[in-house]
Parts: sequence; C-alpha cells; structure tokens
Amino acid sequence: MTKLSNVITSVEEVIMGVLMAILTIIMVTAVFFRYVLSDPLPWATEVSIYLFIWFSFIGGSWGLKYGTQAAVTFLLDALSENKQRMLKIVQDVIMLAFLIIILVYSVKWLMLPSTMLQKSTSLGMPMWIPYSAVPTGILFAIIHIVARLIRLLKNEEKLQEKEIGDELV
Repeated sequence: MTKLSNVITSVEEVIMGVLMAILTIIMVTAVFFRYVLSDPLPWATEVSIYLFIWFSFIGGSWGLKYGTQAAVTFLLDALSENKQRMLKIVQDVIMLAFLIIILVYSVKWLMLPSTMLQKSTSLGMPMWIPYSAVPTGILFAIIHIVARLIRLLKNEEKLQEKEIGDELV
C-alpha cells in the first residue's frame, strides 16, 4: 500500500504542477486582456475557480501524506512513544471513517442525474468534471491514510521528532 501511496503522490505532484502552471497562465492572460486590451475574458474566472478546486483537493490529499496540516500537539508531545503511536492509530481510524463517508456521499451526489446534466455558465462544460475533484482527492487521501495506518500498525511509521529550538528555555 505504501508503494501505491508513493505512486499517487508522484501523480499528485505532477497534477498540482500542471494545474498551477495553467492557473498562472490563465490569470496573467486574463489580467492582460482586462487591463491592457480592455476586453476581459468571460471564461477565465470560471476556469480559474475550477482549477483551484482541483488543486485544493489534490493538494489536501498530498498534505495528508506528509502531515503538513496545522496541528496542536501539546497532548501528543506529553505522551510516551507507545501512547503517541496508539493515539495516531485512533486518529487515523477516525479520519479514515470520515473520509469514507465523504467519499460515499460525494460519489452518490456526483451520480445524480441533476449533477450529471448540469453545465457550467461560461463554458458549457459538464459540471461533473470540476465536481469530480471531491471524490478524487478524497480517494487519494484514503489511500495515504491507509498506507500510514498500516505502517503505524507494523510500527514502521516514524513518530514526531523534536526539532532543535522547539522547547522553551
């Protein structure tokens, strides 16, 4: 499962790079058209929003893999290494349950005829395309959490380390 998680991470990094490059190009072009040519691009805002949504869900999944989310760790820091591991297992099981619920409901929502037939305002693009960012990002996140949970259960996951300067003098 760790190998699958690593492959997905590589795919996520490529997707995020491409999305950010396209988003940057569109935004610079939109600003040029609006302020230099006085002819705004009506589709630029819509496409930018959809690209940012995709970037956010893929980036959120990537962030779960590396634990880059903000966290309050005073309780975790006060525990022994074994108890830290147990707390992380409980945390991951709860997060996994939550993500599975979100995945199930997001897929059900995505499959609704009203969602499948809906078109975007400016482009007329099927809305299932931007909406599918939710189940895609959640599925990737589930894979990362399962891989981490397996490592924790096998006691292979490296627990939080104190960095120099973390403690108050």
